[in-house]
Parts: sequence; structure tokens; C-alpha cells
Amino acid sequence: MTIQIQPVVMAGGSGTRLWPLSRAQFPKQFLVLSGQTSLFQQAALRLAALRAADIEVAQPIVVGNDEHRFLVLEQLRELGMATASLLLEPTGRNTAPALTLAALQAVEGDHDPVLVVSPADQTVTDDAAYTRALQGAVRRAADGAILILGIPAATPETGFGYVRASGDAGRLWVAEFVEKPDLVTAQRYVADGGYYWNSGIFVLRASTWLAALEQFRPDILAACRHAWKSRKTDASFVRPGRAEFEAVPSESVDYAVMEKCPGGRFPIGMVPLNAGWSDLGAWDAVWQTSGKDTAGNASVGDVLIEDSRNTFVHASSRLVSAVGLDDVVVVETKDAVLVTDRRRSQDVKKIVSALSAHGRTEQNLHRQVNRPWGWYDSIDSGSRFQVKRIMVKPGASLSLQMHHHRAEHWIVVSGTAEVTNGDNVTLLTENQSTYIPLGQTHRLANPGKVPLEIIEVQSGSYLGEDDIVRFEDTYGRQ
Repeated sequence: MTIQIQPVVMAGGSGTRLWPLSRAQFPKQFLVLSGQTSLFQQAALRLAALRAADIEVAQPIVVGNDEHRFLVLEQLRELGMATASLLLEPTGRNTAPALTLAALQAVEGDHDPVLVVSPADQTVTDDAAYTRALQGAVRRAADGAILILGIPAATPETGFGYVRASGDAGRLWVAEFVEKPDLVTAQRYVADGGYYWNSGIFVLRASTWLAALEQFRPDILAACRHAWKSRKTDASFVRPGRAEFEAVPSESVDYAVMEKCPGGRFPIGMVPLNAGWSDLGAWDAVWQTSGKDTAGNASVGDVLIEDSRNTFVHASSRLVSAVGLDDVVVVETKDAVLVTDRRRSQDVKKIVSALSAHGRTEQNLHRQVNRPWGWYDSIDSGSRFQVKRIMVKPGASLSLQMHHHRAEHWIVVSGTAEVTNGDNVTLLTENQSTYIPLGQTHRLANPGKVPLEIIEVQSGSYLGEDDIVRFEDTYGRQ
């Protein structure tokens, strides 16, 4: 019998401890920390690779935030997975409601696939070992079992939840879920053996999850069903009813169901995962999983390191050099630089909280901001002016819009621009320019086959992104 798998990628979250690379509008799971693919893309590819003679794999269901929808869509398109389903949470309600939405979609049409549920922000170094472990879990889950992937606890980590397992090596069962321990307790877990880090990767049939949730948290199931019944579909996006979903209790998969299962009606099996797993929870974890020189240094980008040890340097936009550093993390972006003791990199979240408390924008957006049509980079700004570099993808266009408080000058750097300026539509090429008066209806589009780049100079009394009145928009924005 062929087993039908429905991959579920949990793509919410903000990843504040990887600031300044991770921002609220461009969080950790969408970052390319090594190679050519993001953590989210790596998760999707690993799940697609579970296909075998007895296993069929569907296009993934991705559960994420509405504000990240175009990031998800673009990164899936790059993988050739544009037919994936995107479930958009109008507000965060933790992982139990997110998984419930995916399960409700999976059972549509009387289907009951095996759900392979993975966070989008993890990494492994041994893809083959990952595939073998997950395929084994899938075959056990096909008979109705719940499986969790456990990481053998080799070091006394205090930042992970733990699982105590029992049984023989070929068929382990979860005896107990354990909260994040203090250091002494974590050291005892490692010494005793039989303890595993909770990876957050689960395998179970959709009907099994719904039945377990019905037993342990029927309030969450009822509220999710109500939100699902009120859903709206827009192209690849599935949106549960906003008001209904806001009424769903916020709870994690572990607290809602998994921790209540051992010893009861829904026992949980455990499959050890020895695949170089990391949740990349802080810059220290990124250093640990990176390739290093003989002195233990790791780097990304244009970096020079001299007389330093166990140091990580990430350069995004310029040369960064380091001399005489021990156990230090340096991360550079166009608008912010982080320097921290590597062993205290968990505390970066305190900087993000301070930025928010002071009303700063660096915790939300990079200087270069991605949009469904391309991106813009805020090059310079001052009193009553702002300069942006704008890239528009081939065939893409911005919304038909106007501004109450600013005028704009556009200069084409490369490519061809189709400019709607009031009632006039013109084509501009390299070194040509135009002026958009305050209050004028306008649109910028790229009718060509190569990227369009322009320099935009804004001038006026208010230059915020919320001074946009949209009349028409290809991407459904208001």
C-alpha cells in the first residue's frame, strides 16, 4: 500500500535572536545563512525528498503569517513549488491552531494523509540520515501512531525541551516530556542517557491529530473549525476567518496534546534523529554549524580575520575585518551592526526589545525591503527628502496609486519603465526621467524581460510608506 504524505511547514515566528539579519518583516526562516537556499526552502526540500517506492509526497501546506505571504510565495516559486497551499494566520495563535488548520485542509474530500510537520527554521547537515529517520516515522504513523523526532542529548543544553524515552532501540516510546531544565538537571539528563531534545518535528495522520485534540482541547478544535468554515481563498492563499481565528485559544502543540499523550489513548513513539540537527536559535548555534578555520573562526561575506579564535563574522554589504577577538560574534547589515560575546548571543533578543521600546524601525525592516514586485533600498534621507533605489521584476508592476504629501522624481538606471502619470502612459529607458506631482495618480511597471532599476527621489512634508492610496493592485493589497 502506498502511503500518502502531506508535508506541513510551520513558517511563523520572528527569530529575534538572529537580529540584525533576522527582522520582523524578514525573519530567520527566510534567511540564506549558507549555500543558496533559505532555511524555509531547505525544510521544504527535505520534506519533498521523503518520496519512496511506498511513499508519495504532496505539495506542501505552509502555515505562516499574512504579512510574510509574498516572501513564502516567491521562495516556493524558486523551488518549483508554486502550487503549494499557503494557510495565512491573521494573527499568531501558536502551533496547535496552526497544525489544526493544516489538518482540516488535509482531510478535505475524505482524505487522511500522514502529516509530516516541520518547523521552517531548522537545519541538518546529513540529509540522508534525516530522510531515513522520517521515512521510518512515516511508516509507523500510517498505522495510526504519533511519532516525534528526538535529537540525542549529547551536551547539557538548557534552551531545549527534552523527551525521556523508553523501550528497545528499534521501537522507542515517549515516557515523558520535560520542560527546559537548569544546567545541573541538563547535565544529569546527559549522564543518565535516554533523554532527547524535542525537535518539534511530528509525524501523524491528520485524523489522529484531530481526534487527540478533540479529547484534550476540544475548545481549540471547535474554534478552529469555526475559523476554517469562514475561510476565503485568494489564488494560492487560504485565509481563515479573521474574527473567528482571533477567538482561537493560543497554545503550542506540546502543551495542547503531546504532553498529555504518554500512558494514555494516544501513545507517542520516538525516532532518534542523528543528522547534525540545529534549531539555529542564536548566533552561537550558527557558529557551531558553520565551517571553521584551524582557529575555530567562521565567516560569511567579505571578511578578514586575524589573530582571533572561535569568532563568527557575517558581512552583508561591506568589508568587515576583525583582529584579536576571542569568542565574539560580529554581524553587519546595511543599517545595523551587532557585536556580542558569542556565549551571550541568546541575549540579542534584549536589543530587539530595546529597539521596540524606543520606537525604532530596525527590528522590523532591513534597509532593503522586499515587495512582491521586487524591492526598494532606502539609500538616503533627510528633512523633506528621501532617496530610494528600486528594482522591479520583469513583467511586474507596482499598484496604481497616489500620495497626499509627496512628489517623486524617477530616473531609469537600467531596463525599460512603463510609467503611468495621470492620463499619460509612456516608456522610459536608461538615463531618462519623469516627475510625479503631489496628488497625481501613477504607476511604475516593467514590460521588459530584464530587471528594471530606477532611482526615486521623494520630496514633501511626509514620506512614510503609509502615505499610499491604492486604486488597483495586482497583489490584493489595500
